[in-house]
Amino acid sequence: MAALKLLSSGLRLGASARSSRGALHKGCVCYFSVSTRHHTKFYTDPVEAVKDIPNGATLLVGGFGLCGIPENLIGALLKTGVKDLTAVSNNAGVDNFGLGLLLRSKQIKRMISSYVGENAEFERQFLSGELEVELTPQGTLAERIRAGGAGVPAFYTSTGYGTLVQEGGSPIKYNKDGSVAIASKPREVREFNGQHFILEEAITGDFALVKAWKADRAGNVIFRKSARNFNLPMCKAAGTTVVEVEEIVDIGSFAPEDIHIPKIYVHRLIKG
Repeated sequence: MAALKLLSSGLRLGASARSSRGALHKGCVCYFSVSTRHHTKFYTDPVEAVKDIPNGATLLVGGFGLCGIPENLIGALLKTGVKDLTAVSNNAGVDNFGLGLLLRSKQIKRMISSYVGENAEFERQFLSGELEVELTPQGTLAERIRAGGAGVPAFYTSTGYGTLVQEGGSPIKYNKDGSVAIASKPREVREFNGQHFILEEAITGDFALVKAWKADRAGNVIFRKSARNFNLPMCKAAGTTVVEVEEIVDIGSFAPEDIHIPKIYVHRLIKG
């Protein structure tokens, strides 16, 4: 019904541009469209691309291990000094690279991650009560992000049933004395066809910071091999997506079927 009303108003707008004789007024160009124009904004300075990220923002940060990490955008956040961030990423980098740099500077308040064992500073901050950590199975993390980009608020999965993920009580933050300050909540359980599933909520972010291989001058993006990882769904699950690429090429350089992220999901772009 809403779509019909919108179409009707658009047709009336076109009709109002006509004179009583039915001819269009001179110089008037009228058209009806159900979409908005989108232009990717290109930056030369990574700090300019991220300077409006506020304190307390939720960031979706791509990368798997040290592959596909937006290192220049992370470096820019070090310069802006933004703090109290929630970072959603498969891992927390290492002590001197990736998100490990933001952990060391105490700019991250909470991590939503899967594999974090290679960062000693991450472990120290978590156990000392300086960092909140929400551990999520890797496949579940990927699906929560994908669901967020698709507009699906929650979904059921069998992963985690019968564990602390389902039962709740897993430490998210410790007190200084080692007691649990914040614990995970139990998940809703449903049975389908004799199998138990738990309810997982989707993840969305205020900003996505991702690393890609190439972009054309329209803003279409492609990744290189395994560096695609979590970057692709994160582009769709954030309010603003900032992409760092290795090379910018002319429009038409990519075959349409080779484009991984269309420009409509890319708001800002910088050559790293």
